[in-house]
Amino acid sequence: MERAWIAGKPVTLDAAIAEAARLVAASSQTLIAGLGTDVAGARAAIALAEGTGAIIDHMHAESLLRDLDVVRSSGVMLTTPTETHVRADTLLLAGPCPGAAPLQFLQHVIASRADSRIERRIFWLCPGSDTLAALITRGNTVERIGRAPHDLPALLAALRARIAGRPAGKASVSSKLLDEVSSNLKAARFGVAIWSAAALDALTIEMLCGLVNDLNATTRFSGLPLASEDNTIGVLHVCSWMTGFPMRTGFGRGYPQHDPWLLDGRRLIDSGETDCVIWISAYRAEPPPWREAPPTIALTADRAEFDVPPRVHIAVGSPALDHACVHYLPLTGTLAAVAAAQPSNMISVADAISRIAAALPEDGVPRC
Repeated sequence: MERAWIAGKPVTLDAAIAEAARLVAASSQTLIAGLGTDVAGARAAIALAEGTGAIIDHMHAESLLRDLDVVRSSGVMLTTPTETHVRADTLLLAGPCPGAAPLQFLQHVIASRADSRIERRIFWLCPGSDTLAALITRGNTVERIGRAPHDLPALLAALRARIAGRPAGKASVSSKLLDEVSSNLKAARFGVAIWSAAALDALTIEMLCGLVNDLNATTRFSGLPLASEDNTIGVLHVCSWMTGFPMRTGFGRGYPQHDPWLLDGRRLIDSGETDCVIWISAYRAEPPPWREAPPTIALTADRAEFDVPPRVHIAVGSPALDHACVHYLPLTGTLAAVAAAQPSNMISVADAISRIAAALPEDGVPRC
């Protein structure tokens, strides 16, 4: 059954595709945002952006770019989820863990293996009020250090000072507890620091990664950032191999240009610099986060609810549910092919975008 709408009224899929192509063809600056899709959908979206001079941005690009900022400016030492699950005897969790999927991932990573002889210690710095209570540790004891997330930068600074043998200033925890934690971190045989960039700013992440570097002077310590939902890392891989850049990349000059501020989708909407938006959210029926926007083409999982109906709305199948896909699996840290759990005839994002691209005028699309 075709599920497509124009201005909130049901239409055939062909009519919705034609109207979407008309909007893109008439646009001087199209924004392809959301990008919650599998590898095939991301490839189709980036190819469309390249052919039309559009801009691409992911709904979780803000947090992703915080991690990338640290990678690009000072470097990080990273490990994999499997290495953490199998080998880590000491875990240092930093800040809250927002989102159901990252929390589920975290539960798996820190759970002790039934056949493991490793006695694991878990320290959680400033977890906030909710995430610690929600964590199922399966026999592990979580030692909470500090409370409010805004205390985390000062606590990290104090820990780095004590690890280096220097005096620490006033912190949110006692000097005795600081010394105990720093001693345990230095005594780790294989320690891993875990964080979610959605909850931390770039400077805090850089300080945490600096602590990891400090510990590597005497032991083995590494980092493990929690992946955001909606195949953020998978789309990052596609962007990297197709453009050489992460998300927030535009093709207005005929070649890819990356600018995290200039090509921020929300900023473009607020400033009126885009006159057409393609919003993609195939994993969840998630509407765009803005209330007012230029003509919008929404490709979302079924039953999305909008405050204002988009100009064109096409319900698409969810990757790994309605159709087979390749996407990023956080538990293995790799791209993987996944079969459809409940195969259906819902159109995929890749097919919808390919049909829109095929319906564009042959003489090209205006570029800014």
